[in-house]
Amino acid sequence: MSFFRTALSCRALPALRCLPAGYTASRSTATYVQGQSPEPRIREYFYYIDHQGQLFLDDTKVKNFVTCFKDKHFLVFFFSRLRSNQSGRYEEDFPFLSLCGRERNFVRCDDRPVVFTHLLQSPPGPQGAATDQELLSYCGGAEKLSVPFRPEALYMHPASGRVYHPSSERSGGVGLVRSALAIELSSSFVYSSEKGQSGQPTHFLWGGQKLTLTNELAGCFPAESGQHGELG
Repeated sequence: MSFFRTALSCRALPALRCLPAGYTASRSTATYVQGQSPEPRIREYFYYIDHQGQLFLDDTKVKNFVTCFKDKHFLVFFFSRLRSNQSGRYEEDFPFLSLCGRERNFVRCDDRPVVFTHLLQSPPGPQGAATDQELLSYCGGAEKLSVPFRPEALYMHPASGRVYHPSSERSGGVGLVRSALAIELSSSFVYSSEKGQSGQPTHFLWGGQKLTLTNELAGCFPAESGQHGELG
């Protein structure tokens, strides 16, 4: 994948941990050099995913839309190979790994490695048959990186206000919904009359139905105290 990269830094840099929703990461003592070769014919690179689903080289100083990776082919290739880092290297600081031949691409994130960015209509089925199945697309891959949309499985984190949806188990089982899309969806949340919007939503209005939220993702978040981020 090296031909997709911009110029790489050769500085050794500290990394940030990928923490549960709403928590601020602190710097660790891990160091690396982009493109380092710990073994013959092996190269290692280090990446960062922000809460908008944008992918950067980890040591990019200014992280914004201009400096993130935008090539769809590269993003599909990269994220389709994303999995938990069980390599024995940088597991704490870079909890995810995308393997590409002899390249090890270590990944950390602001929140979750999968960030859902768009709600799409599913492509036509066999013989062009229309389908009403909706897809949640993530990390710039359009329909190539997507999961079926399950509105009843949306989960609003009680501390951060961020919204989550199930993703593949290989990528952690939970994906963050990008703030812009979460704001669009939030108008369909229904709250109990006792607590109103100060409590957790109980239902979701979608497709003319009032769906009971399963809150199946609640157990994926540890009950911790600390600094909590806001929706955004």
